[in-house]
Amino acid sequence: MARALTDDQLLDRVAGLFARHGFDHTSLKDLADAVGLSKAGLLHHYPSKQALFEAARDVGRSHSRALFDQAAQVPAGPRRDRRAVELLVDFALDRPGLIALETRAISSLGADDVDGERLDALSQHVLAVFGTGEGTGDTERLVRVIGMLSALAVLSLAANHTGEKTAWRPHIIATCLDALGHRDPSHPEA
Repeated sequence: MARALTDDQLLDRVAGLFARHGFDHTSLKDLADAVGLSKAGLLHHYPSKQALFEAARDVGRSHSRALFDQAAQVPAGPRRDRRAVELLVDFALDRPGLIALETRAISSLGADDVDGERLDALSQHVLAVFGTGEGTGDTERLVRVIGMLSALAVLSLAANHTGEKTAWRPHIIATCLDALGHRDPSHPEA
């Protein structure tokens, strides 16, 4: 595809719109405008809004699966949490729209559906890497993981908007680890 955006960048932008407005409230024109194409140009590469949504979810799944396969190589506990957070933060700073779309699904945990779908396999996988998920019974841990993911989504978007991704990275990691209950020793309390 001859355009300024790569497919991953294009899908990240559309994922961000779907996360912000939901599938039903995101128009094809909004999506085309966000990626700098006409509706016809966008439909030339993706035959429908549903195809764009699915492509964004698929690219998020493939990137996240690779990240979490890396994190799962570390035994469960604080070291795995740190590794998973570091990988997630790097991904979120690079692709904030994809993270926002996924955290929207995770933050709807317990709801019957998210844009017509139950919590998908990726969301379940994310929760499993952090040792929680539906049916584990550890409410505190589930709340901490969802809080960490929510903070990650908001902070990665803010870092991208300010253009300060590198400067914000260690602070985002520290905040996420704090949410999980792991005080980051490199960020002592004032």
